[in-house]
Amino acid sequence: MKFLAAYIIKGRMQAMMVASSLALLSLLFPPVSIVSSAAVALVTLRRGGNEGLYVLIFSCLSAALLGYFLFGNLQFALLYGLVLWLPIWLISIVLREGKHLSVAIQVAVALGMIGVVGFYLYVNDATALWQSVLAVMVQPMLENSPADAPIEEIKQSIQVFSQFMTGAIAAGTVYGLLFGLFLARWWQSALFNPGGFREEYLSLRVHPKVATASLIIVAIAWLSSGVVSEICWNMAILLVVLYTFVGTAVLHAAFLATKMKRFAVPFLYITLILVPHVIALVVVVGVFDAWLDLRSKILNKKNM
Repeated sequence: MKFLAAYIIKGRMQAMMVASSLALLSLLFPPVSIVSSAAVALVTLRRGGNEGLYVLIFSCLSAALLGYFLFGNLQFALLYGLVLWLPIWLISIVLREGKHLSVAIQVAVALGMIGVVGFYLYVNDATALWQSVLAVMVQPMLENSPADAPIEEIKQSIQVFSQFMTGAIAAGTVYGLLFGLFLARWWQSALFNPGGFREEYLSLRVHPKVATASLIIVAIAWLSSGVVSEICWNMAILLVVLYTFVGTAVLHAAFLATKMKRFAVPFLYITLILVPHVIALVVVVGVFDAWLDLRSKILNKKNM
């Protein structure tokens, strides 16, 4: 995909064409939205916030015009573009000015947490809202299910999942945002600083104070009850996003220090995709790395 990055960085028109066209295509193939947002992020990372904002605004207008001719709707494409590109533009500025990928990830997670709290302030009963949404989604399945289907268990599962839907949706949004940022940073590295993204990624780490604050949020969720507990649990889901990236970076660096690194590193990512339960272990590694600096210990043992 390096050729696409080279095309985007040629000029404003090229960046706007890629961003707007792929944004509309992502309505049919959602993963394409990552590439679309990465186009705006690449311009911002390379040429600054003002240039990125220019591309963002005119990409929104282009997407709106395309949406009008294709779907007869102007407002939807315009709002979709803003929702897709505005957050990654902000995070790209954080990364460009702060020069630390870990800080950009933490800011993205913090924005997600603000979104969770804002949603609970805006909606009177978030759990009831998600219960109604999930009930509508599974209704066709319940109607066509056999007589011996565990309908009560399904309803109980809906009740449980509805408590965490806000955090799950926010986490999915942040994951998409960060994947777009990572792609843009990798493009920038491939074009102007070969190997730079890999070095940045493998050095991901959070400050011990951040890890302490994370544990406090989990403790409040565990010990409290009601809306406060629910909000904290949903915020904890977003913390999983942060420590998944950090823990994966630690394990990646650890596997690189082995003789089987050619096979061990791909195996790590394949396992994360195929066995999601492993993420719990990865999160624990990410949290403890804040205090133990596991990579330094691994490298020191390797050099002994």
